[in-house]
Amino acid sequence: MAAVVLLVPVLAALALWAFAWPAARTAPHDLPLGVAGPATATAQVQKQLEAHEGAFEIHHYTDEAAARDAIEDRTVYGAVVVTEQGPKLLTASAASPLVAQSLQQAVAQQSGGPPMETVDVVPASADDPRGAVLTSSVLPMTLAGIAAGAVVTLLGLRGRRAVAALIGAAAVVGTVAALIAGSWLGAFTGSWWPEAGALALSTLAVSAAVAGLAALLGTPGIGLGAFVVMMLGNPFSGASSAPEMLPAPVGVIGQWLPPGAGASLLRSVSFFDGAAASGPALTLAWWAALGLGAVLLGSALKRRRSSGSSAPEPAPLTS
Repeated sequence: MAAVVLLVPVLAALALWAFAWPAARTAPHDLPLGVAGPATATAQVQKQLEAHEGAFEIHHYTDEAAARDAIEDRTVYGAVVVTEQGPKLLTASAASPLVAQSLQQAVAQQSGGPPMETVDVVPASADDPRGAVLTSSVLPMTLAGIAAGAVVTLLGLRGRRAVAALIGAAAVVGTVAALIAGSWLGAFTGSWWPEAGALALSTLAVSAAVAGLAALLGTPGIGLGAFVVMMLGNPFSGASSAPEMLPAPVGVIGQWLPPGAGASLLRSVSFFDGAAASGPALTLAWWAALGLGAVLLGSALKRRRSSGSSAPEPAPLTS
């Protein structure tokens, strides 16, 4: 009774901290932003941007074409281009609608003259301009992964059967999610198969981690895996804003966990032709490989313990 009375408030406090603190501190933190044009012409623009202390990480480009390439490669979230007609703001709402809006407020409105021309280089889907579907997909993929890992464990599947079940479940989840979010809701604009693969890999990373921890630690491993990916991975993912919009080191930690890496991978394959996809894809692959390896290891250890305990006792020596 005392444990319940003490444990529930602690869990509530942890949940409130994990979800509310990053949301309350959402603001640019070393957000990659480009400045394009001759050095003499961009000096004033750079000075205005540096006035936001710690907000932007400035990247210099020679012209607008180079700045556009950097945005399409996901090197920067936007760029200020100095032209003869005046400064121009380039954004990418597909990378983050919130960041695109924040750049307009922080950059375009500080020009002091007429409204700055704004060009959306990589726009979000016309059917989902605020990116709500992609943001909302993080939690279902996490829940699906937790459920798959828990079911495989509770059903007693071990070894190769457990691995096959986890991979099969992730493939089905990825296919269904791509059909709903991409084909039906029209939230993604990339190729269908890479999008389905990204969603499946995100689910497999979570389910393998949960099942792997359970194979090594027993049933408490399900709770530990669910806590990490749900209580930390979900609020730290930056899916609704961007990793650089979260306070340090939350944004970095979030990209090491499956929900954050999955959201970044899905953006890359859906809107940027796979640019900057290798990092999050490798993160998810490591989670999946380590989790599946733990499932196989746990099964082998349990078999060894069972065979050891069932071995007949040696006959006593007689004179």
